[in-house]
Amino acid sequence: MHDARVLIDLGDEAVRLLARRGYQLDLSALEALQSRRNSGIQAGDELRARSKQVAQEVQRTAKQGGDVSGLKETARALKEQVQQNEAELEQVQQELTDLLLTIPNLPDDEAPDGFSDADARELRRVGEPPRFDFAPKDHVDLGEAMGILDFGRAAKLSGSRFSVLRGAGAALERAIASLLLDVHTRRHGYVEHAVPYLVNRRTMTGTGQLPKFEEDLFKTGVADRDLFLIPTAEVPLTNLYADEIVPPAELPLALTAYTPCFRSEAGSYGRDTRGLIRMHQFSKVEMVRICAAEQAREQMQLMVSHAEACLQELELAYRVVALAAGDTGFSAQLTYDLEVWLPGQETYREISSVSDFGTFQGRRAGIRTRDEKGKPTPAATINGSGLPLARTIAAVLEQHQQADGSVLLPKALHPYLGFARIGADGTPAAE
Repeated sequence: MHDARVLIDLGDEAVRLLARRGYQLDLSALEALQSRRNSGIQAGDELRARSKQVAQEVQRTAKQGGDVSGLKETARALKEQVQQNEAELEQVQQELTDLLLTIPNLPDDEAPDGFSDADARELRRVGEPPRFDFAPKDHVDLGEAMGILDFGRAAKLSGSRFSVLRGAGAALERAIASLLLDVHTRRHGYVEHAVPYLVNRRTMTGTGQLPKFEEDLFKTGVADRDLFLIPTAEVPLTNLYADEIVPPAELPLALTAYTPCFRSEAGSYGRDTRGLIRMHQFSKVEMVRICAAEQAREQMQLMVSHAEACLQELELAYRVVALAAGDTGFSAQLTYDLEVWLPGQETYREISSVSDFGTFQGRRAGIRTRDEKGKPTPAATINGSGLPLARTIAAVLEQHQQADGSVLLPKALHPYLGFARIGADGTPAAE
């Protein structure tokens, strides 16, 4: 969430920056609310000061034996005015907060202009996409032929955009998750967490999913409690430190978790709905870093390297792109996507997004640290996928497929699996 004073001070520059992402800032409305709030605070201070003064006059006059009836009437009137002022100020503050909660983060100048993935700027490519002397299959045809993926039975259980992994497929998911967690905790210094998968409205608001994206969330509850299924572990991990002041000496914090994720994926269509690319439920290893504002960009670049290390361990060809300002998520000011090559689609597809949120989430969630003078100040947050299991499985199956319909698995997974190949019939096999 923004500091209203910062947006007002930026003025036309804030309007310009937000227009880059398709948001029209009503600066005059924001200025009017901020002015009403400031006037209300000033009026309240003056009323309380006058009320205190009258109370002292009542005590002094009473001690002197004077008539205090008029003064008491004035005191009662002032008390009513204070209460009215507080009610009006609370309403104005809520209006201001409601407006600020709908304003997305300011895009960084590094984000290219544009509003779609076609406007992303490629930064680098790593690894050569595999070349086959046969017509490569997509992961759906491969997995179903091997019997390790079952979308039909998943649909019987839950409808479309769910999957069942079987035998070597289920083992592959478990092995990839273990490898990713080991890479992040043993090599990159993240602290693993096991977190709730259901969170409250305050938590969802802290990371920016609410109020704007409520229709895209899976929601449940019991009695009078509203609970939301997490769309990513970013939500609980970041909010672990909500309404806290983290000592500077403890920064940066590096957190990771392996959780299921639940998303409506509203608006998805066509090839995105086939297979493991856009699921209502999938598992993911998430990375979150919390740091001082001046450390954010450095920490983002570090996290990008951590996500890349996972793809390299799995021997996957990929590229890194900077998302266009208009295609960047609501809370982010800059996002790098890691896109893995999918031979079945003959294109690169997003497998990890690493985003620098600046202090946007820190303000919303009340996550603070202290500056060099010891004054509390909003902390910065960064998050990224490291990695989503469904898309990673799709990439492993497609990039490592063999002419006979089997899949030769990356060497890094062998110790976790106990086998090196999934045969065309889904049977685990030695290399």
